[in-house]
Formats: sequence, structure tokens, C-alpha cells
Amino acid sequence: MSHQVLVALDLPSDLEKFSLPRGVNERLQELLDKQDRTGILTPSERREAEGLVNLAELLTLLKLRAQRAGREAQ
Repeated sequence: MSHQVLVALDLPSDLEKFSLPRGVNERLQELLDKQDRTGILTPSERREAEGLVNLAELLTLLKLRAQRAGREAQ
């Protein structure tokens, strides 16, 4: 059974803040490039890459929902 939780957040006016910081994004790109070049990541690198991808997806989802909430509030 799923549950819903309503959370009130103060959203930044600049929705670009819902993205990975430059250095974190660069690290993710390094890992993805290594995987593309060699086909191999260490278990630690794989966990790191998966975590960063999950974080990027969460931030994208938050950004989309914030945009939608902003349009509905107008």
C-alpha cells in the first residue's frame, strides 16, 4: 500500500539550482566516459555513478514538479 505525504517547500526562484553542481556533474561524466571507453568500473566507481545518476534523476523530478507547481499557482 502506498502513502502520500504533502511537504511544503520554499522553492528557489532559479530552478537551475535543481541540478548537480558542476564538479559533481563532471565526476559523473568522468565515470560514464570511463565506462564507455573501457566497459569496466570498479565496484566502488559503479556505486558512485549509480548514486550520482539517482541524485540527478531526483533533482530533475523536483525541477519538473516545481515548474508544474509554479504554473498551477499562476
